[in-house]
Amino acid sequence: MRFLRPAAPYFQSLLRIVAGLLFLEHGTAKLLHFPHTAMADHITLMSMMGAAGIIELVGGALITAGLLTRFAAFIAAGEMAVAYWMVHVPMGGLLPLLNNGGEAILFCFVFLFLSAAGAGPVSVDAALGGGD
Repeated sequence: MRFLRPAAPYFQSLLRIVAGLLFLEHGTAKLLHFPHTAMADHITLMSMMGAAGIIELVGGALITAGLLTRFAAFIAAGEMAVAYWMVHVPMGGLLPLLNNGGEAILFCFVFLFLSAAGAGPVSVDAALGGGD
């Protein structure tokens, strides 16, 4: 699989873009009600779910664009760790399959990776000369 090594930085950028868009969608659902989910109907901005929506909306946009990626990804990883332990574990125990927390765990570790590795070459950070 050595032939894939040169593509690794571009796959890193692709991972960042896809994860950022998926994360952004959670923020738009919570704050902009698009796409509409019944769970978001009663979220207020000054609540824990409202704060999560702000992190998801702003962080998701920054991560998708690859701007301030390390910082945004670190904050997003922390939010997902908190979400897992404060929301998912009380709903169904420690097993992600039973508590619907698999997505939170995956987001947490993808964002933790991006906070260490940076945005990759296809990013605003790289275009501004920061490289990450």
